[in-house]
Amino acid sequence: MKLNWGHYLALAMVAFMIFILSFVYKTFTRESYDHHLVSKNYYKDEMNYQQEINAMDNAKKLTENVKIVNTAEGVNITFPTTMDFSKIKGKIDFQRANNVKLDFSLPINLKSNSLLIPKDKLVAGYYDVKIDWEANGVKYLFKENHKY
Repeated sequence: MKLNWGHYLALAMVAFMIFILSFVYKTFTRESYDHHLVSKNYYKDEMNYQQEINAMDNAKKLTENVKIVNTAEGVNITFPTTMDFSKIKGKIDFQRANNVKLDFSLPINLKSNSLLIPKDKLVAGYYDVKIDWEANGVKYLFKENHKY
């Protein structure tokens, strides 16, 4: 059987389609290509985005902002000393972009202006830290990409 240029073109197209489809198959079937959104309530969170912007602006207006520091015991989060720590309420979210199973949230219950997150809750790597708190009726939001 003699092949002409049309046959070679068709074979090249079929080979290319098989090549692309093999990547699509691998992407959808392998655990290492796990696809997930950072937030399970992504669309609901989008609706509240203007409130987040306002809370971030409030945090930026503070003379002293939240500080996150690694220590031997874990991660120490220090709130502004200008605020009464007993009136600070909210939550802290630690999210890993590469593994949703390492995400966790903690309520803010302060006995002083700082809060220690023990090292046994953390795995080495980068976390997106989101601190959402309220003091004296004003909402604040602090976000940072932190390496532990």
